[in-house]
Amino acid sequence: MQNYLVVVADGARARLFELVPSELPPIESGPNLVELEDLVNPEIDTKGRDLWSNIKSGRGRAPGEGPAHGYDDHRESHREELERRFARRTAERIAEHLARRGAGVLVLAAESRMLGMLRAALEIRLPSGTKVIERSEDLSKLNPLELHAHLAKEGAMPPRLPPQG
Repeated sequence: MQNYLVVVADGARARLFELVPSELPPIESGPNLVELEDLVNPEIDTKGRDLWSNIKSGRGRAPGEGPAHGYDDHRESHREELERRFARRTAERIAEHLARRGAGVLVLAAESRMLGMLRAALEIRLPSGTKVIERSEDLSKLNPLELHAHLAKEGAMPPRLPPQG
Protein backbone atom coordinates (compact mmCIF):
# COMPACT_ATOMS: atom_id res chain seq x y z
CA MET A 1 0.00 0.00 0.00
CA GLN A 2 1.27 3.47 -0.88
CA ASN A 3 1.92 6.07 1.81
CA TYR A 4 -1.07 8.43 2.03
CA LEU A 5 -1.01 11.80 3.75
CA VAL A 6 -4.47 13.37 4.02
CA VAL A 7 -4.81 17.09 4.78
CA VAL A 8 -8.14 18.79 5.47
CA ALA A 9 -8.09 22.54 6.05
CA ASP A 10 -10.04 25.74 6.31
CA GLY A 11 -8.72 29.22 7.14
CA ALA A 12 -8.60 28.52 10.87
CA ARG A 13 -7.56 24.87 11.14
CA ALA A 14 -5.61 22.18 9.29
CA ARG A 15 -5.60 18.51 10.24
CA LEU A 16 -3.02 16.04 8.91
CA PHE A 17 -3.73 12.31 8.79
CA GLU A 18 -1.77 9.23 7.77
CA LEU A 19 -3.36 6.11 6.32
CA VAL A 20 -2.14 3.19 8.43
CA PRO A 21 -2.77 -0.51 7.70
CA SER A 22 -4.52 -2.45 10.47
CA GLU A 23 -2.21 -4.24 12.88
CA LEU A 24 -4.30 -7.43 12.93
CA PRO A 25 -6.07 -7.74 9.54
CA PRO A 26 -7.86 -10.99 10.49
CA ILE A 27 -9.76 -9.28 13.32
CA GLU A 28 -9.57 -5.52 12.58
CA SER A 29 -10.98 -3.37 9.81
CA GLY A 30 -8.46 -1.25 7.98
CA PRO A 31 -6.63 0.70 6.80
CA ASN A 32 -7.29 3.52 9.27
CA LEU A 33 -6.77 7.27 9.18
CA VAL A 34 -4.64 8.32 12.13
CA GLU A 35 -4.38 12.03 12.99
CA LEU A 36 -0.77 13.21 13.03
CA GLU A 37 -1.22 16.89 13.70
CA ASP A 38 -3.92 19.49 14.33
CA LEU A 39 -2.72 22.97 13.33
CA VAL A 40 -4.66 26.03 14.44
CA ASN A 41 -4.44 29.55 13.05
CA PRO A 42 -4.75 31.62 16.26
CA GLU A 43 -4.98 34.91 14.38
CA ILE A 44 -8.14 33.87 12.53
CA ASP A 45 -9.74 32.57 15.74
CA THR A 46 -9.19 35.95 17.39
CA LYS A 47 -12.42 37.86 17.93
CA GLY A 48 -12.90 41.10 15.95
CA ARG A 49 -12.60 43.26 19.09
CA ASP A 50 -9.12 41.84 19.80
CA LEU A 51 -7.94 42.09 16.20
CA TRP A 52 -9.26 45.56 15.31
CA SER A 53 -9.89 48.55 17.55
CA ASN A 54 -13.27 49.19 15.94
CA ILE A 55 -15.28 46.01 15.46
CA LYS A 56 -17.62 47.61 12.93
CA SER A 57 -16.20 48.36 9.52
CA GLY A 58 -17.16 50.61 6.69
CA ARG A 59 -19.03 53.66 8.03
CA GLY A 60 -17.85 57.04 9.24
CA ARG A 61 -19.44 60.41 9.92
CA ALA A 62 -18.38 63.64 8.28
CA PRO A 63 -17.42 66.45 10.66
CA GLY A 64 -20.15 68.84 11.71
CA GLU A 65 -23.04 66.36 11.50
CA GLY A 66 -22.42 65.69 7.81
CA PRO A 67 -23.75 62.59 6.11
CA ALA A 68 -22.37 59.14 6.82
CA HIS A 69 -19.91 57.81 4.28
CA GLY A 70 -18.47 54.40 3.59
CA TYR A 71 -14.81 53.48 3.59
CA ASP A 72 -12.71 50.40 3.14
CA ASP A 73 -10.38 49.59 6.03
CA HIS A 74 -9.01 46.54 4.13
CA ARG A 75 -10.10 43.99 6.71
CA GLU A 76 -10.76 41.37 4.06
CA SER A 77 -7.23 41.77 2.64
CA HIS A 78 -5.81 41.51 6.14
CA ARG A 79 -7.79 38.33 6.80
CA GLU A 80 -6.65 36.89 3.46
CA GLU A 81 -3.01 37.59 4.36
CA LEU A 82 -3.48 35.80 7.71
CA GLU A 83 -4.88 32.79 5.82
CA ARG A 84 -2.00 32.90 3.32
CA ARG A 85 0.55 32.82 6.18
CA PHE A 86 -1.30 29.89 7.73
CA ALA A 87 -1.26 28.08 4.36
CA ARG A 88 2.54 28.56 4.16
CA ARG A 89 3.03 27.18 7.70
CA THR A 90 0.74 24.26 6.89
CA ALA A 91 2.62 23.57 3.64
CA GLU A 92 5.90 23.41 5.58
CA ARG A 93 4.44 20.79 7.92
CA ILE A 94 3.00 18.82 4.98
CA ALA A 95 6.39 18.80 3.23
CA GLU A 96 8.10 17.62 6.43
CA HIS A 97 5.64 14.73 6.87
CA LEU A 98 5.96 13.72 3.19
CA ALA A 99 9.76 13.77 3.37
CA ARG A 100 9.77 11.73 6.58
CA ARG A 101 7.40 9.08 5.21
CA GLY A 102 8.72 8.97 1.65
CA ALA A 103 6.97 10.15 -1.47
CA GLY A 104 3.48 8.82 -1.88
CA VAL A 105 0.03 10.29 -2.23
CA LEU A 106 -1.10 13.61 -0.81
CA VAL A 107 -4.85 14.12 -0.55
CA LEU A 108 -5.70 17.80 -0.06
CA ALA A 109 -9.26 18.79 0.83
CA ALA A 110 -10.04 22.44 1.54
CA GLU A 111 -12.51 25.11 0.53
CA SER A 112 -11.50 26.60 -2.81
CA ARG A 113 -9.69 29.74 -1.57
CA MET A 114 -7.61 27.83 0.99
CA LEU A 115 -6.95 25.06 -1.55
CA GLY A 116 -5.47 27.64 -3.93
CA MET A 117 -3.28 29.08 -1.17
CA LEU A 118 -2.06 25.61 -0.16
CA ARG A 119 -1.37 24.69 -3.79
CA ALA A 120 0.76 27.82 -4.23
CA ALA A 121 2.61 27.27 -0.95
CA LEU A 122 3.30 23.59 -1.74
CA GLU A 123 4.45 24.16 -5.32
CA ILE A 124 8.18 24.17 -4.55
CA ARG A 125 8.08 22.05 -1.38
CA LEU A 126 6.66 18.75 -2.67
CA PRO A 127 9.11 15.85 -2.94
CA SER A 128 9.38 14.57 -6.51
CA GLY A 129 7.15 11.62 -7.24
CA THR A 130 4.38 12.72 -4.89
CA LYS A 131 0.93 12.28 -6.41
CA VAL A 132 -1.49 15.05 -5.36
CA ILE A 133 -5.26 14.52 -5.26
CA GLU A 134 -7.28 17.69 -4.61
CA ARG A 135 -10.84 18.06 -3.37
CA SER A 136 -12.39 21.52 -3.28
CA GLU A 137 -14.55 21.05 -0.18
CA ASP A 138 -14.17 21.76 3.52
CA LEU A 139 -13.98 18.40 5.32
CA SER A 140 -12.10 19.68 8.37
CA LYS A 141 -14.99 19.04 10.77
CA LEU A 142 -15.36 15.31 9.94
CA ASN A 143 -14.04 12.64 12.27
CA PRO A 144 -11.46 10.18 10.84
CA LEU A 145 -14.00 7.45 9.99
CA GLU A 146 -16.36 9.89 8.23
CA LEU A 147 -13.45 11.48 6.40
CA HIS A 148 -12.11 8.12 5.25
CA ALA A 149 -15.54 6.96 4.05
CA HIS A 150 -16.12 10.22 2.15
CA LEU A 151 -12.72 10.22 0.43
CA ALA A 152 -12.90 6.50 -0.38
CA LYS A 153 -16.37 6.97 -1.93
CA GLU A 154 -14.86 9.66 -4.21
CA GLY A 155 -11.96 7.35 -5.15
CA ALA A 156 -9.31 9.54 -3.52
CA MET A 157 -8.04 6.70 -1.29
CA PRO A 158 -8.56 2.98 -0.70
CA PRO A 159 -11.68 2.01 1.27
CA ARG A 160 -11.66 0.42 4.69
CA LEU A 161 -11.94 -3.35 4.42
CA PRO A 162 -13.73 -5.60 6.89
CA PRO A 163 -11.71 -8.08 9.00
CA GLN A 164 -10.29 -10.84 6.81
CA GLY A 165 -10.85 -13.70 9.25
